[in-house]
Amino acid sequence: MVHIRTVLPIAALFFFSCSGLKHHTDPGLENGVSKTLAIYRKSVLSQINYALQLDIPGERKSAIGAKETVTFQLSANKYPLQLDFREDARKITALSVNNEIIAVHHDQEHLIIDQKYLRVGENRIKMDFQAGEGALNRNADYLYTLFVPDRARTVFPCFDQPDLKATYTLSLKIPADWKAVANAALEDSVLLNGRKTYRFKESDTISTYLFAFAAGKFDLATGNTGGMTADFLYRETDTAKIKSSVKEVFTIHDSSLKYLEHWTGIAFPFQKFGFVAIPDFQFGGMEHPGAIQYKSASLFLDGGATKDQINARSNLIAHETAHMWFGDLVTMNWFTDVWMKEVFANFMADKSMEQATGKEVFDLKFLVDHFTAAYGIDRSRGANPIRQDLSNLKDAGTMYGNIIYHKAPVMMRQLERLMGKDKFQEGVREYLRKFANGNASWPDLIAILDKYADADLQQWNKVWVNESGRPVVSYTMEQQNNIITRFNIKQAPEYGAARIWPQLFEVTFYYKGSQKELTVNLTSAGMDLKEAEGMDVPLFVLFNSSGQGYGVWPLDKNMFADLYTIDKPLNRASAYISLYENMLNGRSVKPKELLDLFVGGLQKEKEELNLKLITNYISTIYWEFIFAADRNELTAALETALWQAMLLQSEPNHKKLLFKTYQDVFLTKSARDNVYEVWKDQKAPAGLKLTEDDYTSMAFSLALRDDADASILAQQLKRITNADRRKRFEFMMPAVSSSVAERDSFFKSLELKANREKEANVASALYYLHHPLRQATSIKYLGKSLDLLNEIQTTGDIFFPQNWLQSTFGYYQSPEAVQIVTAFLKKNPDYNPKLTAKILQTTDNLFRAEQLLKKN
Repeated sequence: MVHIRTVLPIAALFFFSCSGLKHHTDPGLENGVSKTLAIYRKSVLSQINYALQLDIPGERKSAIGAKETVTFQLSANKYPLQLDFREDARKITALSVNNEIIAVHHDQEHLIIDQKYLRVGENRIKMDFQAGEGALNRNADYLYTLFVPDRARTVFPCFDQPDLKATYTLSLKIPADWKAVANAALEDSVLLNGRKTYRFKESDTISTYLFAFAAGKFDLATGNTGGMTADFLYRETDTAKIKSSVKEVFTIHDSSLKYLEHWTGIAFPFQKFGFVAIPDFQFGGMEHPGAIQYKSASLFLDGGATKDQINARSNLIAHETAHMWFGDLVTMNWFTDVWMKEVFANFMADKSMEQATGKEVFDLKFLVDHFTAAYGIDRSRGANPIRQDLSNLKDAGTMYGNIIYHKAPVMMRQLERLMGKDKFQEGVREYLRKFANGNASWPDLIAILDKYADADLQQWNKVWVNESGRPVVSYTMEQQNNIITRFNIKQAPEYGAARIWPQLFEVTFYYKGSQKELTVNLTSAGMDLKEAEGMDVPLFVLFNSSGQGYGVWPLDKNMFADLYTIDKPLNRASAYISLYENMLNGRSVKPKELLDLFVGGLQKEKEELNLKLITNYISTIYWEFIFAADRNELTAALETALWQAMLLQSEPNHKKLLFKTYQDVFLTKSARDNVYEVWKDQKAPAGLKLTEDDYTSMAFSLALRDDADASILAQQLKRITNADRRKRFEFMMPAVSSSVAERDSFFKSLELKANREKEANVASALYYLHHPLRQATSIKYLGKSLDLLNEIQTTGDIFFPQNWLQSTFGYYQSPEAVQIVTAFLKKNPDYNPKLTAKILQTTDNLFRAEQLLKKN
């Protein structure tokens, strides 16, 4: 057994402090939920129950009346007790503690209960109040809660930290024609005077961020999942989507539940299973036990769905199902380790997909899904490590991003490979059993895994989990008489101090009619691959051919001519990613050269996931790394190549990917006429299946180019029958308008929080507002967009700051845009470092584009 001496003592200190054992220091008073406050409350509070009664009017503008009783055990009573409530104190109209009516004392986002009203032992706080709406997501005829990471306190007073788990007894009074779902099973419902009251049973023990309900005008479907009858609420009205999706959604949940129960050795750990599909939901999904929330468009697919969409739905459902064990049953102590629940949800979702699809499909999907997204952050100057520090939960939303969702699964797969699958599974099972219904940290897990590992996890953990970045790998091959005499591999950090990434990966040597794959165990700054010595010199070499290694891999330029002769889709995908990453680093291949190379594969690439990968790269290179003047010169040839490939590819989904790329890049009149005729007649080219969403996207693409038909948007609006999708379209229309004044007015409207409530819609609208074809007039919005960022982080949900920045800066390549970002950072040297990192992450392509375009 390997003992971790430098990591565990620090980690153990954190664990003991955050679990609050005998830690009774004065918590102080500050906005948000500080670590100091969390430590103190964990040390004195236990057995918490929230009994909540909410009276929800059907009228959106009417206030929600609320009653709450909080009961808890208090082990020490030295300091005042703080409940978190980020609302106006005047909303609390009555307050009593242990049956004594007291005055409301509210300061710095906390309801403060003086210790003279409290006692060691059981306490009971009662209050009448108007519910806050910061995380209620109210719409005209439905609402849903979304409390992650610390937003329960925007609705009701609570102890809003993940390690103070509690039970919830919820009662909802709603309009008679509404339905509702919550964490717990329904106790009973009563209909009286046109109002319906749902009373739910006491919930399982969960953290505040997992407490949830949804209510409104929903349709209800029921089905079997894991031997349980589950409710499914939705608002979709497209009969084709409903018919092809509802049964499949239950089937995927059922399969995921069975896989997780088998892998963990623990039966489904909660009293009920249920889920709800939300129009324009902020995330893909959210793992509330008993009331999982999903973005409706992710669940409801029709006959025109691509393989990628179908895979994404399966993966999303598996991800949220995995959270029932990883995150819900065992929850992190503090949001420093929020990545743990996300990495396991992604990792276990991937493993369940491997069982369903087979290893080859799994390996390809894992590579395409995770590596491109992780590299997008880790290559930037704002890259963050997987595990980050956090002093106050008000900044917890900034912890989220592609590092925890995509680099962490790569890390976890490397860890599983290092330990062996069986030992890794044994260790994780022990972890789940030990901390079930409680909280744990990464050091708690790594200490358990350490018992099962033969390798030294100390240095491995340090570079993979606690540091950011990736290695740049290079090699030299010496030969004599066409025989390899030495094959030397080196690694160095892309930026920052010298360090080593211990990892396993494969290198494949290609010969005429054959290939040879060798496994490399790179544990130092340099090594000789002894197995290669004595082999014939290959036609070319492909690094990371198995797609499991992490870094910037060297390119063999002899590969370029034979790229599309590589027989395995996984190997080709790895090559495509390496080509793109080397282009960004200015190493081995230039943007125009790579664009031509990818265009050459449009007819040859027959694997759908790979075709999506190279078409995405084509769009990115075209808009972000080619000068506008050069772009105009090559557009016609690119349009022709895409259209011809679409006609020649045989699979409907291949055709759709190519048509969508064509629609994305077209500039010439002839291409416009092609797109316009398809949109106008709603008749797709032979073999291509298009949906209402596809025609909506076409309408926006045409309007973006100030199409000669000024009625396009009005016509498309008339075609949309679903009320939720109509509202989305109406919201976005001003952002696509040909009128500069109308676009200016739209951007100005986003300064008001009320106009940013539908965050997914805002991000989509910003994409059109800042599209390269509109940047001459939209660049003036960049400064204000940065000025609004801090408020957006404070008032928005966890992914909104990143989405706001990405949709704003994602396509810029001009020196003027670089100057705006540089000036903002220089003007604000003390800016929130986590938000500064988000700016650097989302503007990385902008800075790289400026440098690459200068060189070329």
